Amino acid sequence: MTGRNRRLSSAPDPTVVPPVLATPAAFLFDLDGTLVDSERANVESVVLACRGLGVELSDELKVFVVGHSWNEIYQRISATTGIQVGMEALIARAVREKDALLAATGHRPLPGAVAIVQRLAGRAPLAIASGASRVEVRDAVAGIGIASYFKAIVAAEDYTRGKPDPEPYLMAMDRLGVRAQARRCIVLEDATPGILAGRAAGARVIAVRAGNFVGYDLTPADVVVDTLADVTDQLCADLIT
Repeated sequence: MTGRNRRLSSAPDPTVVPPVLATPAAFLFDLDGTLVDSERANVESVVLACRGLGVELSDELKVFVVGHSWNEIYQRISATTGIQVGMEALIARAVREKDALLAATGHRPLPGAVAIVQRLAGRAPLAIASGASRVEVRDAVAGIGIASYFKAIVAAEDYTRGKPDPEPYLMAMDRLGVRAQARRCIVLEDATPGILAGRAAGARVIAVRAGNFVGYDLTPADVVVDTLADVTDQLCADLIT
């Protein structure tokens, strides 16, 4: 009898109404290193593309590729190495190299990525603001089966100043019609430039450790989690209230 009473007392009270959690205006995702485990392939594809043009990238340039947009990557490589092709041509070469690198493995979602996109899409509109090219973004989200969940995609060709400038995230907000509610938007990132961009755009920022393989400083974010699976509705509500 005592044991039965303990079991009954632990059951949820049907008369207690759970609190209604505040809902963000939008969720704005970085792509590489946040949703998709692609940063190593990104670096290697740029290295191989440049090597095919007779240019070897330094270790410093390889690290710079992570977390920055093609605009800044091309400017840095061009200024440092004097490479003789335009940005579009270099992107095309890198995309071909990446396709070859991913031929065996395909695009791999980071832990919790697919589930969180599916869940959050039911709460607020989603956008991607990436430093990758349009074709890279579209291939990646299609490759892990989440393309249909995003109402807007902002890629490197869409803006002139990449992260840490806020332009990519402000553009994503504009496309979703939520710029006036920037403080109720949540950015999900894996690298310092993106975190700073999200903060500069006026959003709250969650940094995710899982894809941060180069060891970027994540402390400028509002909160740091291990994986996307740790991003709960309660955490998001706490950030915007």
